[in-house]
Amino acid sequence: MVKKKNIAKKNNVNLKKDTTNYKAIEWILRIALFGEFFGHGIFAIQLKPRFLEMLAAFTGITGVYAQYTMITIGVFDIIIAILALVYPLRLMLIWASIWGFLTALARPIAGDPVWDFVERWANWGIPLALLYLRGLPKKIGDLFR
Repeated sequence: MVKKKNIAKKNNVNLKKDTTNYKAIEWILRIALFGEFFGHGIFAIQLKPRFLEMLAAFTGITGVYAQYTMITIGVFDIIIAILALVYPLRLMLIWASIWGFLTALARPIAGDPVWDFVERWANWGIPLALLYLRGLPKKIGDLFR
């Protein structure tokens, strides 16, 4: 009887065993998430006209309320950006994935081509990948780790 050998592919990396690659990938995603949310947060605080248009199309909020809402969103985005670097809680990563998806979806709802949505898949894909890398929550307490 011949024993079958389990031959791994040459470039296959086991992230659980290879902590150097794991940490590098985690930091790449954390920095990307920071850039995405910090940049969007600054634009929101600056009341970027296109952001206000998308907010109106997506929610119906206009005028002064839209401005206050947009500034609040901007501050919240910057908090998420900082948390991405300091301590990316799973709950925050879930929120960032959902928020990234909804803001990308706001583009075609506000009249942009569907490709503007497709092009922004990284907005929700990055936090989702980081969540997966850190481990999906199995119980409520895991959301805060």
